[in-house]
Amino acid sequence: MIILKLIPSIDIFGGKVVRFVKGNPETSIIYSDDPLKIAKKWISQGADAIHVVDLDSAIGTDIDNRVHIKNIATNSQIPIQVGGGIRDFKYASSLFEYGVDGLVFGTLAFRHPPIMKKLIKTFGSKKIMVALDYLDGAVVVKGWTTSTGISLENAITKFQNIGIKKFLLTSVERDGTLAGPDYQTLRRIQEEFGIKVLASGGIRSVHDLLHLREIGVYGAIMGKALYEEKFSLKNAVSTIRR
Repeated sequence: MIILKLIPSIDIFGGKVVRFVKGNPETSIIYSDDPLKIAKKWISQGADAIHVVDLDSAIGTDIDNRVHIKNIATNSQIPIQVGGGIRDFKYASSLFEYGVDGLVFGTLAFRHPPIMKKLIKTFGSKKIMVALDYLDGAVVVKGWTTSTGISLENAITKFQNIGIKKFLLTSVERDGTLAGPDYQTLRRIQEEFGIKVLASGGIRSVHDLLHLREIGVYGAIMGKALYEEKFSLKNAVSTIRR
């Protein structure tokens, strides 16, 4: 049986844990001013990993959230993966020095494939993931503000060719909406490529998680549904592990 990894997301904006709807900062909802406390909460409830998103870095504000990332990484007993605005090799290296287990790349992957190759060579393919955020069938970058004009399938092929083995797929249209995952796309990609896919966007219930496991998805990134208590992580863990 496929064991679906259950991965809560901690989106940090201005030092606070927030959620955006469809990537729009104007829709920001604040859930906590203590990212480390939230991380410990999810760890205590059985999370397999924590997905940290530095929204300030992704959007390009002047706020540096690395102190929060470091606090989470150094006080966690489970893997921590970080994404959002990682623009160069030096910045990526600094995050690994903090004890982060994996990094997720979006814009950098499209702009500078040679840097991705260097990251894989230096840190290993298991620690490097590419985020493919998609809207209307095309991958978008720069905090979901710019379309690459590249389809999901072509993007996956492109990055597989340079050694990427794990992908985070986010449906922008469903992110933060509690409308359910984009099952059709996830199933199509899983059947065509058989890759390690982490699914994000729209997860609203334990039933959604069971469906993602049936599709063969590697991991599920959960956000708004957990923060608004649509279901509990503890219950999800016990159900998925049966």
